[in-house]
Amino acid sequence: MLPRLNRSVLPGFGLSLGVTVTYLSLIVLVPLAAAFVKTAGMSWHEFVAAVASPRVVAAYRLSFGASAAAAAVNGFFGLIVAWVLVRYSFPGKRVVDALVDLPFALPTAVAGIALTAIYAKNGWVGQWLEPRGIHVAFTPLGVFVALTFVGLPFVIRTMQPVLSELEPEIEEASASLGASRWQTITRVILPELMPALLTGFALAFARALGEYGSVVFISGNKPMSTEIVPLLIITKLEQYDYRGATAIAVVMLVASFLLLLLINTLQKWSRRHHRV
Repeated sequence: MLPRLNRSVLPGFGLSLGVTVTYLSLIVLVPLAAAFVKTAGMSWHEFVAAVASPRVVAAYRLSFGASAAAAAVNGFFGLIVAWVLVRYSFPGKRVVDALVDLPFALPTAVAGIALTAIYAKNGWVGQWLEPRGIHVAFTPLGVFVALTFVGLPFVIRTMQPVLSELEPEIEEASASLGASRWQTITRVILPELMPALLTGFALAFARALGEYGSVVFISGNKPMSTEIVPLLIITKLEQYDYRGATAIAVVMLVASFLLLLLINTLQKWSRRHHRV
C-alpha cells in the first residue's frame, strides 16, 4: 500500500512556502547579514571607536529621544483622533480621515521642505513663535515636529480597527453599574486598546527612528546638536568610511530588534492580563 499523503486544504503550500522564504531571505535577511559580516571584520577597539565617539553618541541621543517623545505624543493624540473618527459623525469626516494618510503619500523631502517653510523664523507659524523665544526650525524641537508628523498615521490606522470592534454597549454597561467616566476609561476601555496602542507606538517609534528625508531639511544637520543617526550614516558613506557606517547601522539594528522584542512581550502580557 502506498503511504497516505496529508494534503493541505489550500494547494501549493510547499511552493508558496519556498517562494516566501526565498523572497524574505533576499529582501530582508541577506542585507541584514551583510551589515553584520562587514562589521565582523573590525576589531573590538575599532568598533567601539566607531559607535561610541561623542558625535555618534549625540546623534543616538537625539534620534532615540526625539523618536520616543514623538511616538508618545502620537500615541496620546492618535488615540483621540482615532476615537473621534470611529465614534462620531461630523461634516467633513471623510476629508479628515483622508488627511490622516497624507504623511504616507507625501514624499519625505516635500514634507521636510514644507515643515521648514512653515516653522522658519519668517514662516507662517515661525514668525509668531520666534518673538516668543520658541525656535523650531534648525533645532532639536524641529526634529521632534518632523518625527511627529510622519508617525501619527501609524497610531491612528492601528487603533481604528480595534475601536470599530469595541461596542459602545460596553461603556453603557459600565456606566449603568455605577462606574465613573475615569473608571470606564482606565478599567474598561484602555485594557482593550492597550495591545493595539503599544503596536502603534512601536510602529511610530520605528518609523521615526529611520526617518531621514523630512528631518534633514528642518534639523539644520549641526553635529553634536541636530544631527540624526541616519544622516550620520550617510555622511560616513560619502566619506567612504563603510565600516564606520555599517557599525552604526548594526547598533541601530540591534536596538530595533530589542524594541520589537520588548513590545511583543508587553503585548503578550497585556493580552494575558486582560484574559485573567
